[in-house]
Amino acid sequence: MSKLGDLGARLHRGEVGYDFIGNRKIWYGLSVLITITAIVALAVRGINMGIEFQGGAVFTTPKTDVSVSQAQEYAEEASGHDAIVQQLGNGSLRIQVAALDTEKSDQVRSDLAKDLGVPEEKIAAELVGPSWGEQIANKAWTGLGVFMVLVVIYLAIAFEWRMAVAALIALIHDLTITVGIYSLVGFEVTVGTVIGLLTILGYSLYDTVVVFDSLKESTKDITKQTRFTYSELANRSINGTLVRSINTTVVALLPVAGLLFIGGGVLGAGMLNDISLSLFVGLAAGAYSSIFIATPLVADLKERDPAMKALRKRILAKRASAAARGEDVMDEAAEAAVVGPRGARRGRAEENQR
Repeated sequence: MSKLGDLGARLHRGEVGYDFIGNRKIWYGLSVLITITAIVALAVRGINMGIEFQGGAVFTTPKTDVSVSQAQEYAEEASGHDAIVQQLGNGSLRIQVAALDTEKSDQVRSDLAKDLGVPEEKIAAELVGPSWGEQIANKAWTGLGVFMVLVVIYLAIAFEWRMAVAALIALIHDLTITVGIYSLVGFEVTVGTVIGLLTILGYSLYDTVVVFDSLKESTKDITKQTRFTYSELANRSINGTLVRSINTTVVALLPVAGLLFIGGGVLGAGMLNDISLSLFVGLAAGAYSSIFIATPLVADLKERDPAMKALRKRILAKRASAAARGEDVMDEAAEAAVVGPRGARRGRAEENQR
């Protein structure tokens, strides 16, 4: 068995682990810091909305030796507006100019042909009206809202309302980080970006539901025992699915990284940048939030329940009583977070003695 596979098995059995729940305030603080950074970036830099949302014209030239910076200068002089120029993989240029009507776009196309030294009929022009972009934006918001509502309803039915609330907060957390990254790097927000954002919500939810399912199973009839609190069992659930979450995330990130860094960076494919950045950031944020945010939030909410408070009180009293009697009783709080069942540990010790 590989080292990673062996680690995954030991994590699943509870023989090793990390106290995610006990250190949750660190992760909460980190998430708050990242979220504030994203909000500040949005307030200061704003979002570079694509042509699909604000209207304008897109000109695609044939292969040319003109540099991107020079083509941008030509486009801004011809249109009187800011222009975004991207070099495509075949050496052609994609020139985007906002706020152009049909008549003005024809004139800009003619001027660009002269400046770039290419036949005018070889420059493809696509005109996008602002009303169409507004419709796309409204549909995107509607789709996002419907998705969120359905997620909350499903999780509330399949699990419980606390898990639904935690998953919703995690999804909003992922969206905020992704949008903030777009603002920081200045990437254009296009229809591809919206598709990417809606896609990452599904991936994020998948990771979260995997942990929640393990947590639901491990806390079944929890009040009938006095060994572990809800938070300790929640921590065991995270550790038990940790390697699985890491594996699925890495496998999903590898092809997306290829799209972003090779397809978008090397080949200069603009649309690949738009969709792959949202996927890359969203997948990473989704894996983070399912482990460090969603489940700890569920534990915090659940520990406020009177039954869980009473259970915690009984468990702590039992441990205090055992310690007062000087009994050799393992600290089950640490056991739940780190080393797993005492029987497994004792069995390994006996094998070593042999």
